[in-house]
Amino acid sequence: MLTVHHLNESRSQRILWLLEELGLPYEIVFHTRDPKTRLAPPSLTAIHPLGKSPVIVDGDLTIIESGAIIDYVIRRHGEGRLAPDPASADFDRYQQWLHYAEGSAMLPLMLNMYVGRLGEAGAPLHPRIQGEIGNHLSFVNDHLAGREVFVGETLTGADIQMSFVPEVARAMGKLADYPHMAAWIGRMHERPAWKAALEKSGPYALGA
Repeated sequence: MLTVHHLNESRSQRILWLLEELGLPYEIVFHTRDPKTRLAPPSLTAIHPLGKSPVIVDGDLTIIESGAIIDYVIRRHGEGRLAPDPASADFDRYQQWLHYAEGSAMLPLMLNMYVGRLGEAGAPLHPRIQGEIGNHLSFVNDHLAGREVFVGETLTGADIQMSFVPEVARAMGKLADYPHMAAWIGRMHERPAWKAALEKSGPYALGA
């Protein structure tokens, strides 16, 4: 059975959603952020030296990184579900979104959060960061115009991986400016599997 080391208010929420979509049995080990620092607890470092979430354990194998976890679970346990045919062009597009979410889209959003903590010292960086946020959110929003999902006609792991981007954008008060992306994440949050994952994980403000 798969074990998910789940940190509250984190990227590991989408891994629970993935497992619910696939109907796979899994165990959750809960880890709670420090209420003052918002950092992960030492218990996660005991699982993996980086002390980050998500982490999954499958037998003797421990895997980190959301994109790698989604790819692994779908390849090893998905039985052909939630990924396009590897011989198709859609599979290449699917791989692009798996990497894009954390490789490009999340960087300016995270910089916004960290630089914002610097107060006036971070002010010179704000215009560049805001410009990059707008660039990426517009790119995603435009891609979703007229689309139900990111790739093809049905849900894939690309949708699950990309879900954290609009959730963070909404937490920052930016999602309302991107209606196609807002509508898409709204549809994702209505899926029974997403709701089942939320029920098991506990409070998740980013999905509000």
